[in-house]
Amino acid sequence: MKAYRKHVILALGLLAAGGLRMSWEAPLTREFRSDGLLAKPVETATREKIGQTSAAVALGGLRTLVATFLNLKAFSHFEAREWSELAETYDLIVDLAPNTPYYWTTGGWHLAYNSASDYLTRTDLPALRRREAWRDSIRRGRAFFERGTRLNPDEPSIQAELGALLSNSNKLLDFPAAAAAYKAAADTGKAFPYVRRGECLALARIPGRELEALDLARRLYADPHNRLPTLCCVRFALESHADPSKDPLKLAISIFGDPRSAHDQLGEYWVRVQERYPLDGVASALKILESILLVPADESVFKRALQPKETPDDWFRGR
Repeated sequence: MKAYRKHVILALGLLAAGGLRMSWEAPLTREFRSDGLLAKPVETATREKIGQTSAAVALGGLRTLVATFLNLKAFSHFEAREWSELAETYDLIVDLAPNTPYYWTTGGWHLAYNSASDYLTRTDLPALRRREAWRDSIRRGRAFFERGTRLNPDEPSIQAELGALLSNSNKLLDFPAAAAAYKAAADTGKAFPYVRRGECLALARIPGRELEALDLARRLYADPHNRLPTLCCVRFALESHADPSKDPLKLAISIFGDPRSAHDQLGEYWVRVQERYPLDGVASALKILESILLVPADESVFKRALQPKETPDDWFRGR
């Protein structure tokens, strides 16, 4: 009987100790998970999809190892052009390693670019089916990037990739969303300089936000490292939009430095019609610059600009 009481007391002691430990560990575990120091438990659906062996490894704390092997598997789907399987694999990968930016940027790239581009060459599908598959791939890529940004709001690379996709003239344009994505990335303070320039270029293509874009363009231009051709041309157009009375030649020289540089850069900018950049004052400046530089009529940038430009929808016509 005494032995029985000892066992009961021991069992009660263990239960009490376990209860105290749980009451101490549970809030600490929640805190670690909210701070990103401890991974969340693997979802049941995820365990079922990756199989018993991989699930056992993942539950043992080696989730990133399983994600690495799945990433190799995803590459084989890419080589075989198995886009649905690739998308499913990357969904599993980011479930296992949601805080690894590489998987988000790579998975989104495969969907929005590689998968979408593949459908352009699928001669086994009619044009309408190819166009819808192309659009659907881009949308899936966008959704993948957006999910990555929600789970990693302080990681600039995923936001930057989203901004690049939404401002790509060969994809499905959404300049307001692109500007917001670039801004979120730049505001982390960890992004490369091109990201803030991307925000400016996206803003410049949103009707009604030209002054906001001009303010940012001026601030960026103040740093010589930002004086790249597209930003300089956009600033010229925005300055002309803000004050149409400005002398085009003086404005061009103040931004580009000399007539030849102004002509070459604005000329290349002028023919990029499909990218939808603002063009205020550009034609007037080019006409003046061509007269100053004695550009022959058959070499005029306006003659080059007459060449038809393809849009994404044109790719499907007659194919």
